[in-house]
Amino acid sequence: MKTVLKVLGIDPGYGRCGWGIIGIDGNHLQLLECGVIETPAGGHFPERLVHLHEQLHKIIGRHAPEEAAVEQLFFTKNVKTGIDVGQARGVIILTCSQKKIAVFEYKPVEVKMAVTGYGAAAKPQIQRMVQILLGLQAVPKPDDVADALAVAICHANCRARRKYC
Repeated sequence: MKTVLKVLGIDPGYGRCGWGIIGIDGNHLQLLECGVIETPAGGHFPERLVHLHEQLHKIIGRHAPEEAAVEQLFFTKNVKTGIDVGQARGVIILTCSQKKIAVFEYKPVEVKMAVTGYGAAAKPQIQRMVQILLGLQAVPKPDDVADALAVAICHANCRARRKYC
C-alpha cells in the first residue's frame, strides 16, 4: 500500500502510554508500528515525563507522521492521577508540536462512535473493531495499544467525512 498520510494515535498516560502509527490511503488503513512507552513505577515524576518525551521523539523520528490524534482526558475519581495524566498529555502535545505535527484531540465517546458506531461500546468491542479495520491477526495488546490505534482510526474516519475535525 502506498501510504498517503501517516497518523500517530496516542492513548496518553505517564506509566504506560499507548501509541500506534497507521497509514491512510483513501479508505484503506494499514498498521505501520505500535507499542507502549513505559516509565518506571515509583520513579521521580519529572524524569518519567522526560522519558515519555524522549521515547515519543524517537518514534516520531522513525515514522515522520504528518498528524497526531490524542485522546482527551477522561476524568476519574482519582484527582492526582487525572492531573498526572494531564501533564503527560501536555508533554505529548508539546513533543508533537515541536516536530510540526498537527495535533487533533478526541473525546473517548467520539473514539468509540467512530470505531464501533456506538458511543457506549465496551472495550472488547473496540478492540475487535480495531483488529478488523486494520486487518490484524489478533487484537492488539496491551489495551493501551488498542486504545491508541482506535484514536488513530477515529481520526482517519473524521478526515474522511470532512477536511479536518
